Amino acid sequence: MSDIQAQTPVRLGIIIASTRPGRVGLPVGQWVAKAAQEHGGFDVEVLDLAEIGLPLMDEPNHPRLRQYTHQHTKDWSARIDPLDAFVLVMPEYNYGYSAPLKNALDYLSQEWHYKPVGLVSYGGISGGLRAAQMIKQVLTTLKMMPLFEAVTISFVAQYIDDDGAFQPTEAIHGQATTMFNELIRWAAALKPLRRG
Repeated sequence: MSDIQAQTPVRLGIIIASTRPGRVGLPVGQWVAKAAQEHGGFDVEVLDLAEIGLPLMDEPNHPRLRQYTHQHTKDWSARIDPLDAFVLVMPEYNYGYSAPLKNALDYLSQEWHYKPVGLVSYGGISGGLRAAQMIKQVLTTLKMMPLFEAVTISFVAQYIDDDGAFQPTEAIHGQATTMFNELIRWAAALKPLRRG
């Protein structure tokens, strides 16, 4: 348990951004969810984009209007709106973020506003840093607050054990704890700006 605790638990959504078969994002996301629960400051909801299965954006109206015509959009909105903060568990594809993640963000607008977001990026030598930097412009346009504190996992495959579970180093776990502490601070700071 961390020494930084919220007065009431922060409602944290962990978005697993990779949808590829055999993805390492699932075990990394499962570890992030477990670490957040063990931290003690969060009510955790895992949002696996592979399971949610949003189609390529198919709403006729701009998301800022919240005039959704499809049930999958209404369901996505209902899951995102009550959350206070997010962690994006994201791979790097060709120096950028994944298409399913961009699509999931683009479906909504107001539901994202004034919420902090931590980034857990992974990949080869860069650990997904280029994708993490690229998505910050999208997040700030959605009035989200991407944190400086993040988790960067280089050569991620080396941390997947024979059972397919992610086994982080102490350094990686420490990065996550620092990020979680900041999510709690920023969630509290931004709360007055969020809709009641």
